[in-house]
Amino acid sequence: MKSIVIHAARDLRIEEQEVSPPGPGEVQIKMAAGGICGSDLHYYQHGGFGTIRLREPMVLGHEVAGHVTSLGEGVTDLAVGQLVAVSPSRPCGHCRYCLEGVPNHCMNMRFYGSAMPFPHVQGAFRQVLNADASQCAVADGLTAGEAAMAEPLAVTLHATRLAGGMVGKSVLVTGCGPIGVLSILSARRAGADRIVATDLSDFTLAMAKRIGADDVVNMADTPDGLARFTDDKGTFDVMFECSGAAQALAAGIPAMRPRGIVMQLGLGGDMSIPMQALTAKELSLKGSFRFHEEFQTGVSLMRKGLIDVSPLITHTLGIDAAVQAFEIASDRSQAIKAQIDFG
Repeated sequence: MKSIVIHAARDLRIEEQEVSPPGPGEVQIKMAAGGICGSDLHYYQHGGFGTIRLREPMVLGHEVAGHVTSLGEGVTDLAVGQLVAVSPSRPCGHCRYCLEGVPNHCMNMRFYGSAMPFPHVQGAFRQVLNADASQCAVADGLTAGEAAMAEPLAVTLHATRLAGGMVGKSVLVTGCGPIGVLSILSARRAGADRIVATDLSDFTLAMAKRIGADDVVNMADTPDGLARFTDDKGTFDVMFECSGAAQALAAGIPAMRPRGIVMQLGLGGDMSIPMQALTAKELSLKGSFRFHEEFQTGVSLMRKGLIDVSPLITHTLGIDAAVQAFEIASDRSQAIKAQIDFG
């Protein structure tokens, strides 16, 4: 089978690898679609991010879906031919955090395509994948591309859950990459009344408007574009900060109502925080990292037609055009979500 392997920054290769049969409790999946995530781009562009660096070749990818081709011993709840979205999250189930009910903080997490541990956790950008049956969410009725969006959707559903009650709230979303626009969809599904989105790109803001934002602001054109939301101590109850940029966080704080909630999803690196403004407004700053049970919820919502991610899939390229796909995914003037077709 072919796999997409990163060796170093800008050194992405298509390599042949062996296929083994599924083990007990596993299913073998013919991969159909995989979405290129921001972390994949960091490995491609920089060889890692922060202190996490590539120390050996690694198969990339963790936003994937495909069709079951064979069942390992003991698997009874899946069938050959089913389309499944595959969760990349494999907590151990035994550490203190798993036992406390927060498996996204598992101390022994095996997350596809991660250079955090060594040896690295190999990813899922491959034509054939053996996965635990427990990782698979039946996605029949969706396209493979839609099913592969379950992972980033789960990230935003998790953040929406942590933000608390959303019904009737006013929401600010800063950064309209995939996580930002999915945050708009998640917040709206949870009952948000007014959603305003900011970014530096007209293309991404147009997508935000298309999928349901009430208003958008291009902060490159109008750096004070949020000033109109600062009257009477602010407008927004919740901010989803999805850019990872300190400037976006600082610009949003004055538009927040007292005792609002700032959800930090963007992982652009360490940021300076306007702590005095947070304190004076009694704002709550919360981090949100990965997901667990929200993966199955996201697939269910998509299958029921309650969340439509299809407009976000802007490009699909074959596995042999992986380098081109990564270059397109890096260009926010034309791409929201670029995916690989493994067929």
